Amino acid sequence: MIRHLFINGQWKEAARYEALYSPFSGEWIADVGYANEAETDEAIQAAQAAAPVMAQMPAHERTTILNKVAEIIEKRKEELSHLVAMEAAKPLKTARGELARTIQTYKFAAMEASRIHGETVPLDAAPGGEGRIAFTLRKPLGVIAAITPFNFPFNLVAHKVGPAIAAGNTIVLKPAGQTPLSSLILAEIFQEAGLPKGALNVIPGPGAVVGEKLVSDPRVKAVTFTGSPAVGIAMKNKAGLKRVTLELGSNSALLIDKAYEITDELISRCVLGAFSYSGQVCISIQRIFVHEQHHDDFMNRFKAQVEKLVIGDPLEESTDVSALISEKEVRRMQNWVDSAVSKGAVVITGGKELNSRLYPPTILTHVAADEPISCEEVFGPIVTVSSFTSLDQAIKDVNHSRYGLQAGIYTNDIRAAMRAAEQLEVGGVMINDFPTFRVDNMPYGGVKESGFGREGIRYAVEELTELKFISIKL
Repeated sequence: MIRHLFINGQWKEAARYEALYSPFSGEWIADVGYANEAETDEAIQAAQAAAPVMAQMPAHERTTILNKVAEIIEKRKEELSHLVAMEAAKPLKTARGELARTIQTYKFAAMEASRIHGETVPLDAAPGGEGRIAFTLRKPLGVIAAITPFNFPFNLVAHKVGPAIAAGNTIVLKPAGQTPLSSLILAEIFQEAGLPKGALNVIPGPGAVVGEKLVSDPRVKAVTFTGSPAVGIAMKNKAGLKRVTLELGSNSALLIDKAYEITDELISRCVLGAFSYSGQVCISIQRIFVHEQHHDDFMNRFKAQVEKLVIGDPLEESTDVSALISEKEVRRMQNWVDSAVSKGAVVITGGKELNSRLYPPTILTHVAADEPISCEEVFGPIVTVSSFTSLDQAIKDVNHSRYGLQAGIYTNDIRAAMRAAEQLEVGGVMINDFPTFRVDNMPYGGVKESGFGREGIRYAVEELTELKFISIKL
């Protein structure tokens, strides 16, 4: 299979192609066009030319297109789930969950397209403002650059493309190198749904070429990026006056207070939150803090459930955990575990790579706070468990991190819950649930090195529109 670039509503042969291989089997999947600077420039020009068309498109037409996209994905969801399993090594049942969320995300985008609004401003609240009617409007920015990661190749793309289209913008999309096929198929879907040519352009390619051009080009009015903090921070520094939305790293923590019974549901949520898609999720549980009263019970039940997870081919219905996205990541997992163990950490289960592509679900205790596996983003199937006696100290331990995306706390003490909600230095606090909770209409984003700006369709529309003020003197 050969996949070309998608520019200005057409499939364009690229000057260069790269082979794409399965992370699980290593088998060849496709040759994918990689854009160079000139081809990136062409995509930006196409988006700029289409910007007036999208800006003038009535809200009901944008709503119709986005709903049509959701309908097409619904019809093709099994095919698309297999594609995600193949190119991202995401277990099939997990991939189906992503496609279900993707459909919902585009439906939310369709809703928001129909209710973008401003507000009246009471100018007569100030002396000299009498005799005027004033109001605000939200206007599209123009060309949006979307740079997306591998781990949710349909839904995280939807969180950028959906609100951009809903707001009347145009997009140049650079998908992750390992998962370009999902975005290229999305281009087909939007074309079928009736999106004007040039409104969506999909150009896989190296970040040093495509990403640099998108960030530096003055025709691009906003950049929305999900990826590593190092790249995101560098991008923000180069973006100048562009709008920038960054969803970066995390080492999400879960607190289990003494005022909560250890239940089967809690254990299941912890297993899901830590090991779904091999932990390659921005809000995967990486650190669990359990009150000493519950520690032993929790650890025994957690270990037993983790060891029941099925490791294997992502295309098998029974598989829970499959390959990491690259062999380099498996080596990193092993190096970080070995480093922690050399400093006194104890492996409860896992801890040794199964082969060059598979790393097992791993639980560690007694991990030093300055070890990478504790203070950096693991982005793999590894979780640390610690006990605590004081909730206040546990909150301080959670906050002792350069990241702050989401956190969770299980407690039946309302005062403890509200204290944690107030004091945890994160963008979202989940009470009596894990930090991996996300639905697609909620505000989503972090503080510190976890990001800048918010996703979640309505909130992303605000990021991708300009507020315009109008005053009429009577």
